[in-house]
Amino acid sequence: MDVREVIEFISRFARVSEAPVRTQTTVTSVRAGNSGYQVLTEQGELQCRAVVVASGGCNLPVTPALRGAVPEGIAHFTTFDYRNAGNLPEGGVLVVGASATGVQLAEEIHRSGRPVTLSVGEHVRLPRMYRGRDVLWWMDAAGVWNQRYDEIDDLTRARRLPSPQLVGTPARTTLDLNALASIGVEIVGRLATVRDGRALFSGGLRNQFALADLKMNRLLDTFDEWAGTRSDLDIGPPERFDETQVPASSRLWLDLRSGEIRSIVWATGFRPDYSWLHVPVLDEKGYLRHDGGVVESPGMYVLGLPVLRRRKSSFIYGAEDDARDVIGHLSNFIATRAR
Repeated sequence: MDVREVIEFISRFARVSEAPVRTQTTVTSVRAGNSGYQVLTEQGELQCRAVVVASGGCNLPVTPALRGAVPEGIAHFTTFDYRNAGNLPEGGVLVVGASATGVQLAEEIHRSGRPVTLSVGEHVRLPRMYRGRDVLWWMDAAGVWNQRYDEIDDLTRARRLPSPQLVGTPARTTLDLNALASIGVEIVGRLATVRDGRALFSGGLRNQFALADLKMNRLLDTFDEWAGTRSDLDIGPPERFDETQVPASSRLWLDLRSGEIRSIVWATGFRPDYSWLHVPVLDEKGYLRHDGGVVESPGMYVLGLPVLRRRKSSFIYGAEDDARDVIGHLSNFIATRAR
């Protein structure tokens, strides 16, 4: 769906459900009370027996501490600040981060005529189309999105995985590092540190590429294995894609004082904002402690976080199944309290 379709989808849901939503109402504080929770908003106070935190996991941009060592005179943009390439100074741009947002911005900025250097760390590579179908169709149909959180060996890692290198366009083109390199984007390693005005990059590009390619091919094997059990599908034959090409020579450092780089775009991820949540349910890194959406405080729940109960939890359509599970627990909690 494009932006208009998403807006219409949500607007129609609001009309059909007629839920008692209070719009333009900012929550400023949630605290535990005698019989539940006290919710303070700019429109007044609410008392409730249960709270569902559905504010998402991408409220604030994350930038590394080494940002403070970047020489003065270079403009900084996060993915929240950036609007279009015209807002950037003329001259070279360093994009840090090669997940979905990073690769999309690298392409867009390069097409504006600015030289782009893309710093690549761990990433998830996927083709946009596979065997004639959108790769997200495969993720759903083959059951990958439905894998439950209690079936995943390293759940913490799964919840921190970068977003896949995908872009939504009518042509459904694949936007990976090979595509970016082919149009002239310079690929360098992970930004390790900034020292004496120099950006220093890791030399592990070959390993990062090999790992991303390996994981992609394992996923394609999963698709093929599932497709082999179906005789009713109108799909093409199995495919495999070129390996990510390692640059013939990749720079290990960049002098940020030379004028070559005029701006840095930090596409280094997001984190939730729980500054309004005054209940002791956060871990040392500021993330909610919960078991499949049931928070470590009676009557508090969460929805919409990555891999909350399933791999699809953070998608619009993925929240539905999670909501049924979580609200079932909530209903039992309310009924027990009432008794």
